[in-house]
Parts: sequence; C-alpha cells; structure tokens
Amino acid sequence: MIMIFQCLRRKSGFISFVSGLRSHYHKMEHSRFKRYFTNPWKEGTVGSETDFTLDADTGVTRIKEMINLISSKRPAVTKDGEGGLYVGIGGIAYMYYYLSQSPLFASEKDQFIEKGLEYVRAAFLYTHQSVPVKQAEECAFLLGPAGIYATAAALHHAKGSPLEAEQFCQLYVSLSSICTPVDFLACGGDELLVGRAGFLCGALWLEKVFGSPVVPISDLHKVCQTIIISGRCYAQRTKSQCPLMYAYYGTEYLGAAHGLSGILQMLLSVPGFIQSDASIERDVRTSIDYILSTQSAEGNFPFATEEVRFKTRQPEDEMVHWCHGAPGVVYLMAKAYILWQEDRYLQSCIRCADIVWDKGLLKKGPGICHGVAGNAYVFLTLYRLTQDEMYLDKARQFASFLFCEEFLTCSRSPDSPFSLFEGIAGTACFINDVLQPSSASFPFMNIF
Repeated sequence: MIMIFQCLRRKSGFISFVSGLRSHYHKMEHSRFKRYFTNPWKEGTVGSETDFTLDADTGVTRIKEMINLISSKRPAVTKDGEGGLYVGIGGIAYMYYYLSQSPLFASEKDQFIEKGLEYVRAAFLYTHQSVPVKQAEECAFLLGPAGIYATAAALHHAKGSPLEAEQFCQLYVSLSSICTPVDFLACGGDELLVGRAGFLCGALWLEKVFGSPVVPISDLHKVCQTIIISGRCYAQRTKSQCPLMYAYYGTEYLGAAHGLSGILQMLLSVPGFIQSDASIERDVRTSIDYILSTQSAEGNFPFATEEVRFKTRQPEDEMVHWCHGAPGVVYLMAKAYILWQEDRYLQSCIRCADIVWDKGLLKKGPGICHGVAGNAYVFLTLYRLTQDEMYLDKARQFASFLFCEEFLTCSRSPDSPFSLFEGIAGTACFINDVLQPSSASFPFMNIF
C-alpha cells in the first residue's frame, strides 16, 4: 500500500486527499482561510509547475491509478452503502458504469461492468437489509435507494441482462406515486439530493441510458405539477419575490444541490412540461430571471435568499461550488439559453466561467460537489455550448492543477476521499471527460 501511495505521489499528486489524514485546516472555521488557490495561469501570476501532460495515454493511466486506489481502499462492502450515489459505494458503481461506456476503456468494458455490479449489489443490500428505509426516503436519488435502482438498471443493461435491468427500472418507476403528494417529505420534498427534482434527474438519466423513456412522461408531468404547486404555495405563504420558491430544512437555497436552480433545471429538462401551460412557463421563466438578478458582477450567486436580503457573506468567503454557487447554477442558465436562445442566459454562463477561473481552484479537494473537478466541468459545459477552444484549454489547465505539487501539499482531505461527489471517483469521470470534451457532462447533469 505504501508503494501505491508513493507511486501516486510521484506521478500524480493525489496523496494529500487519499491518505485518510484530516488536515487541521479542515476542523477550523473556513472563513479564516482563503478558500481557493491563486490561479497560476491568470495574467500577472507566476505559473505552477506540473508534470501532467493531458494526452490520452497519460490521462488513461491516471484514471487507472485512481480506480486501483479506490478498489483497494474502498471495496464493495455493504456497510459502506450509506450516502448513496453521493458519498457511498453506489457512486463508485456509477463511476465504473460511466467509464465502461467510454471508448478510452473499450478493452476494460466488461471488467468495469462486473466491478460496477459488485458495488451496486452491496449498495442495494445496504438500502434494504442494513437499515430500515421509510417509504418517502426511498425516492432519494443522490442520497438514497432511487439512485441505486437507476445505477443497477444501467449496469444490467450494459451487461446485456434485460430481465434484471427491467426489474430495477420498475422499482424506479414505482417511486413516482410516492413522491407525488406535496408534503411527502417534511424537510422539503422538492430539491435534488432527496426530493422530487432528484427523482426527475434520475428518470431523465435513465432515458438517456436506455434511449427511450423509462418513467412514463405522464408520470413525470405529474411530479412536475406537484413541484409547481409546492413552489407556488410556499412563495405565496412567505410573500416571496419569486413566483416559485422552496425551502429545505427551513433554508431557501438557490443553488443546484438543495435549491431553486436545481429544481428549475429539472423542470426545464422534462420534455414538453413547461410548454404544456403558459402560466407554468411564465412562473418558471420569471423564477429563472429572479436567480439571474442575484448574480454578482464577478459572476457568482448567493447560496440562499438570506444572502440576497442581508449580504451576509464577504466576497473572499463566497461559495464557488457546484452545490452552492455559480458552478451549479450554470447548468440552469445553459439550459435556459438552449431553450429560449436569449443572450442574457449565455452571458450569465460566461460570467459563471469567469468566477470559476478566478476562484475555482478550491482547497477543499478534487471532487465534483465542492472541488476542483466539479468547477472545471463549467469550462467543459461552456466549450460544448460555444465551441470556444479557450474553455477547453481552461478545463485542461484545471485538470493539470490536480496533479501539481501545490495541490498535493496544501489541499484538504475530503471526508469521503474515494466517493463520486467528494472524492476521486468523480475526478476519474472528469479526467475522462476532459479527454472526450464533445460528450462531456457533469454526472447526471447532461443538458444537451
């Protein structure tokens, strides 16, 4: 094991966030420290040396190193199913599925599918044998059983096991009736990680996997209608400035993970829904414009409405993460631009990329939720949206930073260093996407 770490340290610089040691910085108040590294490629700064050359052979080698480390340090053990796709072993199963579909790993395809099935079986056992699952909690996509069902269906489909794939698809379909009642979750049932938006996200992903709808479109529209009713009722009750508003555990989040932008993105993505009713399209569009109005001159977005009202966070302490901030809201604005072709949404995306370039080399680690890889996906999205090579260059530069000595020495270790959203399982997906930018997409967030 020491030899593996030495190899990774020498070749790629991942030792700092896979060693399992928690930096003392991680336990201190974040606002006392700068959240990000200075971008070495910005004009007027000194360059950062890295031995990472992003050609296909080198990228594939680094991905394989990450995979080997994950399999040795986080095996498919049922007790590690907690956290679902987000930080549990279910997310590792997704990584194996995702990479099995990559042309870069054609010779490893069958092996990756089998490994993915090994992980997803353990995750499934956790959700159904290790802990009792309440019916409402079964609908959680990123943090619960729903995401495991979807990933299992995809892996069995990839293996060529239609009966097993269909069984998991039907498990997923059955969840739509559970999450349709407005108050099915007391904490707030509309957001992405555990709520209705997550259910829609998984259904849309399954449609891409299978090439046709898995959840009937009529069922998806019912879930969307519930989201609209929920958002209108809450907004009226709280006299919100926005026609659709939601709260999760009492906080009116605006970002992708728990907030308004993630919910609206899913409503835009369900085929035909917002076009089905002029009042729905009006409220959705007005809500998107409300979020747009909160974007700062630098390009970031507040994490919740309380920041809009009270300006509680200083610029040096703002969150530039997928979960909270521009790196997550960018997908909503890009989807709005694709749908309505209005330049203001494209300009918002460009400003999102600007703030990520300035403050996106996060010290929190390599992950896709609140790490360097997740922020770099913004550039891959802008590249696909505009075909401007500048954004692809920026994505490659962020990728190279993951392997440099500065990141090795000074980045913090995530709580779940091998996981999909916090750790190197998501980083492996990102490196694969940098090598294949024409099809790149943040996991489960393909807006194209």
